[in-house]
Amino acid sequence: MRRRGEPGEDGATLIAMETNLENDYGSITENAPAQPRDRNVFSDGATKVDFVLVWEEPRSSKEDGSGVSPAHRKWREEFLKRLRHAGLLQEKREVLQAKKRVCFVLLSAPWGVLCYYAEEISLRVPLQVVHASIVNWSAHLLSRLSLPNLLSQDVPAPPPDYYTCQFRASKLQRFLGSDDRETFFKTTQRHQVLYEILARTPYGSVKKGQVGVDRLVSEQVFSAAYPLHEGAFQLPPPPVCPQSLGLRQILYSHWAKWSCWRRYQPLDHIREYFGEKIALYFAWIGFYTGWLLPASLVGTLVFLVGFWLVATDVPAKEVCESGDSFIMCPICNICSHWNYSSICVTYKAGLLFDNGGTVFLSVFMSLWAVTFLEYWKRTCSALSHRWDCSDFQDIEERPRPEFTAMAPMTMRNPVTGAEEPYFPENKRLNRTVTGCMVIIIMLAVVLMFLIAIILYRTILSIIIYKSEFSFFSFSAGRIASISGSVLNLLVILMLSRVYIALAHVLTRWEMHRTQTKYEDMFILKVFIFQFVNFYSSPVYIAFFKGRFVGYPGNYNTLFGVRNEDCGAGGCLIELAQELLVIMVGKQLINNIQEFISPKVRSWWQKRKMNPSLKEQKEEAAEEEVSPWEADYQLLLCEGLFSEYLEMVLQFGFITIFVAACPLAPLFALINNWVEIRLDAQKFVTEYRRPVVERAQDIGIWFSILQFITHMAVLSNAFLIAFTSSFVPRLYYRYTRDSSLSGFINFTLATSPQSSSQQHHNTSCRYRGFRDEKGAYLPEYFHLLAIQLSFVIIFEHVVFFIGRLIDMMVPDIPEEVEMKIKREHYMAKEALAENQSLGKTMIPGNKDAVSCDLRQRGPRISPPWSDDSSPNLKEIPEEKDPMGSN
Repeated sequence: MRRRGEPGEDGATLIAMETNLENDYGSITENAPAQPRDRNVFSDGATKVDFVLVWEEPRSSKEDGSGVSPAHRKWREEFLKRLRHAGLLQEKREVLQAKKRVCFVLLSAPWGVLCYYAEEISLRVPLQVVHASIVNWSAHLLSRLSLPNLLSQDVPAPPPDYYTCQFRASKLQRFLGSDDRETFFKTTQRHQVLYEILARTPYGSVKKGQVGVDRLVSEQVFSAAYPLHEGAFQLPPPPVCPQSLGLRQILYSHWAKWSCWRRYQPLDHIREYFGEKIALYFAWIGFYTGWLLPASLVGTLVFLVGFWLVATDVPAKEVCESGDSFIMCPICNICSHWNYSSICVTYKAGLLFDNGGTVFLSVFMSLWAVTFLEYWKRTCSALSHRWDCSDFQDIEERPRPEFTAMAPMTMRNPVTGAEEPYFPENKRLNRTVTGCMVIIIMLAVVLMFLIAIILYRTILSIIIYKSEFSFFSFSAGRIASISGSVLNLLVILMLSRVYIALAHVLTRWEMHRTQTKYEDMFILKVFIFQFVNFYSSPVYIAFFKGRFVGYPGNYNTLFGVRNEDCGAGGCLIELAQELLVIMVGKQLINNIQEFISPKVRSWWQKRKMNPSLKEQKEEAAEEEVSPWEADYQLLLCEGLFSEYLEMVLQFGFITIFVAACPLAPLFALINNWVEIRLDAQKFVTEYRRPVVERAQDIGIWFSILQFITHMAVLSNAFLIAFTSSFVPRLYYRYTRDSSLSGFINFTLATSPQSSSQQHHNTSCRYRGFRDEKGAYLPEYFHLLAIQLSFVIIFEHVVFFIGRLIDMMVPDIPEEVEMKIKREHYMAKEALAENQSLGKTMIPGNKDAVSCDLRQRGPRISPPWSDDSSPNLKEIPEEKDPMGSN
């Protein structure tokens, strides 16, 4: 298969690259519209600023050295000296304030440094432009149906797709755009090279872990280290030529603005500016939000069908027209008897959440979750290949700065032969076990708070019932339930903050060597706790509340208080109320916090920085703030952990308990529309630019989503079988009366004659399948057998269909597999054909790359320095130039 406009298969054509001037972006664009003046340069107006180091010191420290730690000054000077030896260009700028001096060191990597480290860290560079845009599943569906696509938008300067391979300096002329050294490496690639140098440069004893800028920032030797944003995000005054906008302005105008809520996200632009890891997060949340649309439509439809079912439901009519026929037993020890007909409205409201449609919705959402994950794998594989991460593997990760600083001993690396910090595995195991015990203790604390809230609801309903106000006493259970849900939400949020801080401490204490391992263990700890923290109360209401009440004359108690029973409308409506309070309440609080908190923190950061007292005073006061100073006033990017956690917990709410709340997907959809814009605004306008991180997928979060999906199938099966009235109604319809006439009387038992609950010497009624002595009727055991059978059949059918979907939907689309093979062939041809082209690029390069690209040879020394610095060692072997593509 050949793309439109794709060149032929011969090697000569592979090198004569073809470009489309309208779609090209970055280093290969020709005759582009005039861009705003680049201010991210040294004072010479030409040298690019690739990274900025910042520290603060008292104004008087320059004269007498007071207020500055001698060790910090020594480390900083040594670090900057070694950066110069590594070939980096430096320029120092200062901003004077009333009491302190803010020092900025601007760093830039010359061409030789970029080439050496691009090969060292296996940067991928373009061989040929591929004119193919990202096709959304919804856009494809609308085009098949010949419907207009209101979600699409024309985003200027789309970054083109490339056939790429790993950079080799000896094959420089084979790469697209190699004739322009200023733009050959993308801005984000320059950032990666600079961060690589900063992360591996020592400033003291290597054995003591005194290596890298991260350690220096954690030791407060530097206040910050960051790459610069590409200009301001504000749009110029109209009229505006779209092609003249910078990439940050394009992201703001076509992504971060609220008016873009119904548009596709410009994922290629996001990846171009922020890197693959952040782009994959926004790709995932956008894909998830798109899939929420059919789920919310089905859920809303099931909810609306509930209104029709309420109007035609025979048991509901029996309840409302029963009058004094059913005298119910008191719901608490001091409460009085009540008529079952008094709950007419509540019973009908319960039918909105407990009807035959919820069974269909449970099956639908279980299959929806399985299909969603399968198609996300396809989308992720297509994106990761498009963004050159399909075979991405982390290069040998350096130890974390905290690990190198706290490791008690060193050990020789059997691969590299270098002395590296080491922490004994048996000690780590002991600490991990201790951490697990702490987690168990914290889970016990969650259960203690749950019991406390159960007692709170029971006691509060009794207190309200005894009050003088008849309105409150009539609604005592409802008030206690709602207030208990709100209190539970506050407890959940409080415990979440406490445990996240505790999880940080525990994970640091466990001494994991690499950042990846640290993040995985931290995420796992927090998820286990949050899973119990957020879902314990809904699980209690769904599966345990009302199961251990007893019967009149023999009620069970907890700490002397009678066990609470389900409300008048049943447990399912209480579960729906609990879910709405926790899920919607948490989303509202988080969105308000995400909207207000960054703006307040950003305002405070700018207030600390301004007004600055420049040396030129009045004249300088009118000067434009420098880009490095403006970015220093922004907030530190805190990563994606909290964003993923919020979405994963939401995914659990809409799948695990969807049988109780059909509207949950709709609320999730509305929240996500807001969430995407809030996150986009934070990254574009309020955060410093993060260093690009590559990623192949969403990591451990995908495994967590799979776990939630399996839990959702089991949860919905038990909800329908044991909590809803679906199975009892089905049993009654086929064994007694198909019209459900008399169903209410069938579900009510009569209190024993000897109990103290009798009303004027007349027995009262209560929900249950017991005889007049309190023993279970045969119908109870019949129903129990049917309920267990339903659970087994339901989960087997859903898992079987889910497995079929898994088998039918390949993880990698066929066109992506074809493109991988094509790219593999092109890279092999471009790097292996006619090797003499590269021999004159770098003097002394005598190593020829064989046709299979697997010949090993010595690494050349960097061309810019004769010094042998600790971070520029010869590497005896080099990796496969193509990776596995």
